[in-house]
Amino acid sequence: MAVQAVESTSTSTVSLGPAAALSCRECGTRFPLGPIFACQECFGPLEVAYDLPSGGPSQAAALKKRIEAGPDNIWRYAPLLPVPADVADKPNLNPGFTKLVKADRLAAELGVTGGLYVKDDSGNPTHSFKDRVVAIAVEAARAFGFTTLSCSSTGNLAGAVGAAARRAGFRSCVFIPHDLEAGKVVMAAVYGGDLVGIEGNYDDVNRFCSELIGDPLGEGWGFVNVNLRPYYGEGSKTLAYEICEQLGWELPDQLVIPIASGSQLTKIDKGLKELIQLGLVEDKPYKIFGAQAEGCSPVSTAFKAGHDVVRPQKPNTIAKSLAIGNPADGPYVLDIARRTGGAVEDVNDEQVVDAIKLLARTEGIFAETAGGVTVGVTKKLIENGQIDPAKSLVVLNTGDGLKTLDAVAPTTGPTATIRPSLDSFREAGLG
Repeated sequence: MAVQAVESTSTSTVSLGPAAALSCRECGTRFPLGPIFACQECFGPLEVAYDLPSGGPSQAAALKKRIEAGPDNIWRYAPLLPVPADVADKPNLNPGFTKLVKADRLAAELGVTGGLYVKDDSGNPTHSFKDRVVAIAVEAARAFGFTTLSCSSTGNLAGAVGAAARRAGFRSCVFIPHDLEAGKVVMAAVYGGDLVGIEGNYDDVNRFCSELIGDPLGEGWGFVNVNLRPYYGEGSKTLAYEICEQLGWELPDQLVIPIASGSQLTKIDKGLKELIQLGLVEDKPYKIFGAQAEGCSPVSTAFKAGHDVVRPQKPNTIAKSLAIGNPADGPYVLDIARRTGGAVEDVNDEQVVDAIKLLARTEGIFAETAGGVTVGVTKKLIENGQIDPAKSLVVLNTGDGLKTLDAVAPTTGPTATIRPSLDSFREAGLG
């Protein structure tokens, strides 16, 4: 895949595999690889641009063979990522290649006949998809000589950074809203790095981190989702790669993806387009659907109103991992949903809990609240006729339900409490 032919003002001395430059999504201006995230010409967001093969049949066959012979983690896709060639030999958490579960019982409940799959990323090292993005950011941090890994987080990212930093030998200092779920706080703190609660919501935390980057106190710090964001975001592409490889190198017809900042959805779309351009999958139409919680649904609101601008909202939802009221990639999510013929929808907290239980009851997968949002939105879109039940469908579960027990605890508990006797068991009607 060719990068845009816009001249860079200087040449990078950093080697990150096939990554050639940083390119502005808005104006196309290119910059050398470095810890920057905004275009100096138009202030648009930067993303990694590559020099990849053109996609001829022989090149595609060779690349596919190389991928399939790789390790059972995201490093099998190293030739397509901004990482050094020897990345698999370095200390890292090695996330990825999680299960793609053929969810036949859930499909029967929802009336899907074309094949329903759950991409279950709760199997990653810290039990969320954030391990993917952090793994890529760690390699960029190494390349740029950072000594501290940091982030602003709604929970899962804090744990992923804390774990990855310890494994890779970095100091960590991460920032979270003060009122996160207890399970996520413990998981972020247990690795021994600094964990700082900020009085306010995620957007307040993110603003603070942006200030810290510009202060001498932040010198030597790599903020994975700020000054390392272009590299960090590329980790989500591996979800697209894995889904297609696990489907036998085929594109799914439809995908439902949760929206927090929107980066995951945009990068999955980028990954699918790369696979097409490289000749690794046959080109065909696919639809991407975004999922939000009603209590924090700025992108869904904009989509339904036909707007191109996403107006910020103050989050108020149990789905705290998606509670970003001013999503950075919101406008790009709108573009992708409209371009592919998809949609962006939301569900309320009660529907989130019901969907968590539905997925657990049908497939034995205990999703966190973000997964409940995705399954709930999938059900709603099917009922509304926006998802075609006769076509293949992939639904993402991005984290483990053990992190958000509070969401289901009030309505989940023992079927009965009995005396330790058979008579008591019979009396309870459980025989």
